[in-house]
Amino acid sequence: MSNDDTRIHRFEIDVPQAELDDLHGRLAATRWPDELPGVGWSYGVPAGYAKKLAEHWRTGFDWRAAEARLNAFPQYTTRIDGQNVHFLHVRSPEPGALPLIITHGWPGSVAEFLKIIGPLTDPVAHGGDAADAFHVVVPSIPGFGFSGPTTETGWDLERVARCWATLMDRLGYARYGAQGGDSGSVISPMLGRAAPGNVAGVHVNGALGFPTGDPAEFEGLTHAELARLGQYQDQDRAGYAIIQATRPQTLAFGLHDSPAAQLAWIAEKFKEWTDPARELPEDAVDLDQLLTNISIYWFTRTAASAARLYKEGQKGWGAVTEYSSVPHGVAVFPGEGGVRRIAEREHNVVHWSEYERGGHFAAMEAPDLLVKDVQTFFRPLR
Repeated sequence: MSNDDTRIHRFEIDVPQAELDDLHGRLAATRWPDELPGVGWSYGVPAGYAKKLAEHWRTGFDWRAAEARLNAFPQYTTRIDGQNVHFLHVRSPEPGALPLIITHGWPGSVAEFLKIIGPLTDPVAHGGDAADAFHVVVPSIPGFGFSGPTTETGWDLERVARCWATLMDRLGYARYGAQGGDSGSVISPMLGRAAPGNVAGVHVNGALGFPTGDPAEFEGLTHAELARLGQYQDQDRAGYAIIQATRPQTLAFGLHDSPAAQLAWIAEKFKEWTDPARELPEDAVDLDQLLTNISIYWFTRTAASAARLYKEGQKGWGAVTEYSSVPHGVAVFPGEGGVRRIAEREHNVVHWSEYERGGHFAAMEAPDLLVKDVQTFFRPLR
């Protein structure tokens, strides 16, 4: 297939049984590390917790059922800028629906959005209003899942945003909304800047913009806002990002060879980033949905190329960008770093919500709240 091939191909996930057998064999043969007594999660994922999660992945988790849930949504691939791009494309039964492209981040995947696609595309079937319907496009970021691995350098966040503009144009959508969390909360505003004449609005869950460190930014903020900004000085929370931004290839040897390593590397983030009121990842998100997400990384062998997104984007961390006049909306869930004053520095913020339940993976943790917030934000922009 040539790099300029613009065809769109149907796609269905079909992991060979030999891959499942290999996964189960590797999990059974894991050489577990020792650990210090009484330190909990402060040194990383406890071995006892990892063993229980791995055993469920090996004996209790049904990949074929997860595969069927994913395949229930129409999936496609196309080639953009030399890279294979995988995406779900679920059209609404409502003819006047607004197209909406939703972007995940790391350590997420398209599996994050299984609970929100139905309510967004067919609100009537979920007790909502037909006027709030969306045609939903959910791509895998190049280098992630079924859009990976990438085969060249240069796939930073801005390139992904330009890729999305091409994808929506190729699908025939001249006007659309953008939504995202994690890396998607950076890519989606970049898409608004890359295609301001096409993007009706940008909605993110989490932070929109980052503090520059200027003391003036902190003056007059509430205690809650100051606590949110304090996350950016937390070296423990940033450790994973520094590793992925500097030595993604070295890290990948462990993640590609050991499913237990891949499991622990991702599960740790679900422990740290989900609703602070929930003790363990499975208290905040559906355990099988979490394992579906982790399985996608494992079966597609994309630990290295997904981590490279940090390496490619590191040069832009903290950089000031031009003001975007595209309407932006923000939903801040517990544990997230969103502060309106910071967001308004570079974005036209017209909608701001703060919630008392949910967390970083809002589409998995509080899908009802996220769907309602997205519908509310886009209602006057249709």
